[in-house]
Amino acid sequence: MASESPPISPSAPPAEQQSAHPFSVMRSMQTVISVAVVMATLLTLWTPSNLFSNQLLNQMLIAMQATDMPMDIHATITPATRVRIGIVSGHWGNDAGAVCPDGLTEEKVNLRIATLVQQYLIEEGYEVDLLQEFDSRLMLYQALAVVSIHNDSCQWIGPHATGFKVAAAESSAFPEKASRLTACLIDRYGSSTGLQYHPNTITPDMTSYHAFNEVHVNTTAAIIETGFLNLDRQILTEQADLVARGVAEGILCYIRNEPVSVENLPRP
Repeated sequence: MASESPPISPSAPPAEQQSAHPFSVMRSMQTVISVAVVMATLLTLWTPSNLFSNQLLNQMLIAMQATDMPMDIHATITPATRVRIGIVSGHWGNDAGAVCPDGLTEEKVNLRIATLVQQYLIEEGYEVDLLQEFDSRLMLYQALAVVSIHNDSCQWIGPHATGFKVAAAESSAFPEKASRLTACLIDRYGSSTGLQYHPNTITPDMTSYHAFNEVHVNTTAAIIETGFLNLDRQILTEQADLVARGVAEGILCYIRNEPVSVENLPRP
């Protein structure tokens, strides 16, 4: 007697029907094409100055929407998880810096301003490290930007000893990025405070600032002297929030690749 064939389960389709459903194949191909379109869009938009900027992220999300790409990954793409900024409070943890006759020290003024800058940038969603003058973390420190905050002499120098200075490394690995950070700080800080920029009084101590040679080569760094502790003392001590906001807006200008006035570009 011939053996009976085993019963065929109604849930098991014939072998020729077990191949991928045409809709699944089409969906997979659509996903691959969408990813390719998004990557091509990003490569077109990317520049060193707008890396991880809000502008770039927004463009990426727009590209994903246009290609019907799943959007659930956008929750992980935020400034807080992608962008780190370092703020060096000049002389903090090392020495007093400039000292005024009444005991006011540059170190205290710098720390007040630097702390407020940190707070403003944190409110914007970024990770911000407040660093001491010779902080051990500065060695090969990696961030989108590092700005060191200092102030000038408390001594009477003359009626023109008022205003601010900004400088980057003389020999930056990426001079265009250093120039852009400097331009943004000059433009936004000057607009915020109304103080005058002094390009002709930048010293070698600024252009050869020690942190420039300590941070990672990919980290763009600058130093700003926000004013003179003599003639600018009032704004530096009584309007520290205004001073700090000017510095913070300069950093945000760089990160977001915002436009700056031509007249505020660094001079050769």
